[in-house]
Amino acid sequence: MTLALPPFNLVDEAVRRALAEDLGDAGDITSNAVIPADRQAKAVIAARKPGVIAGLRIATHAFQVVDPAIVVKQRAHDGDTVAAGAVLLELSGPARGITTAERVALNFLGHLSGVATATAEIAKAIAHTKAHVCCTRKTTPGLRALEKYAVRCGGGMNHRFGLYDAILIKDNHIAAAGGVTEAITAARKGAGHMVKIEVEVDTLDQLDVALAAKADVLLLDNMDPATLKEAVARVAGRAVTEASGSITKATAPAIAEAGVDLLSAGWITHSAPCLDVGLDFL
Repeated sequence: MTLALPPFNLVDEAVRRALAEDLGDAGDITSNAVIPADRQAKAVIAARKPGVIAGLRIATHAFQVVDPAIVVKQRAHDGDTVAAGAVLLELSGPARGITTAERVALNFLGHLSGVATATAEIAKAIAHTKAHVCCTRKTTPGLRALEKYAVRCGGGMNHRFGLYDAILIKDNHIAAAGGVTEAITAARKGAGHMVKIEVEVDTLDQLDVALAAKADVLLLDNMDPATLKEAVARVAGRAVTEASGSITKATAPAIAEAGVDLLSAGWITHSAPCLDVGLDFL
């Protein structure tokens, strides 16, 4: 599987920022003291647990920023499902550079693969329905583009990238605007014709009001499967339906079976467990 990475400048900035945090002003004082400058080495990065991989090219970039003489060969691809023990990358070149970049590379690879793996688990659980799992803006500051990329590697879809690319009217917006109708009316006046308007609703009564005001997407927040099924029936295809709240691999099937179009889960980006990956010299 080949997936489009976020723009190179975002990848490069994230990698260089992480390396600067790790190296400080003095650099890798351990590797510089212990490893001769001319020592060459070979190493592999392998998955220590099964999972879905994301971030191989980002990890590769970390090694090459530290030392362009490091040669990296991919033995897997982002989006691949791998078994424990699978070799992901083969490295050769200056030993100092390999050990210096190791932790930053593994941090990105483990975290993003964890996001992809968590996403894939939900996607698999709802594969028998029409629904898709998507992410939210609940992302690690500075890493949103990379984490949303990892969601795609896991078979999920991306929600809006920021406050700038879609309108999502939530409960506080509704309270400040004076009601659901008022909020949607104001949004419609301020939005261009290409901008979709999504509204968060907590009750079926709010749903009816939002439908009457012609919302494009309805975020059905923390509704149980029976209420979701009724909500979908009321919508009757007039808007996209998105369920949110307490969505896990275990709860996702019943939620998806209610007939919604999307299941959004914030935890797949902000709290997904890292996939255990490791680097070993040969």
